[in-house]
Amino acid sequence: MSLAKLLLACSLSLTALTLSSAARADNAPTKPAAKKTAKAKPAAKAAEAKPADEDVAEPAVGESSATEFDCELGNKITIYENVNDDAHIALRWKKRLHRLTRVGTTTGAHRFENHVYGLVWIGIPAKGMLLDSKQGRQLANECRNAEQMKPLAANEAAATGTSLQ
Repeated sequence: MSLAKLLLACSLSLTALTLSSAARADNAPTKPAAKKTAKAKPAAKAAEAKPADEDVAEPAVGESSATEFDCELGNKITIYENVNDDAHIALRWKKRLHRLTRVGTTTGAHRFENHVYGLVWIGIPAKGMLLDSKQGRQLANECRNAEQMKPLAANEAAATGTSLQ
């Protein structure tokens, strides 16, 4: 019987608490609703992330050093680097130059991205690859410059028993 009394007392106290909260809310003065202004919408649109002009416009590569990459399936990529700017590269892919910005990695790989076009260049000591982050696919893989091709040529020469001279 004491359990029933305890449950009844708890439910009565909860009901009283709910009723007193409701009474306080009814007596509270109401504030007028905030007016929405027409300026809020354009300001919100302006605050949205717009693509940076530097990601859209073709970069100038006049004083940059160029590195040619030969990729599988006959694809070609050219990377332009500026000695004074290690945070960006220009990448020529399919007759178009794109500006890519360096993204830090924990692996030591060189990763550059252009969010507007969805391009991602990942360079490791043995090769590079170009990805399309918007479509989630590889554009070019097994991309190697002249320096990265030397060990492959040496391995092929050793396998066939010929020298590179």
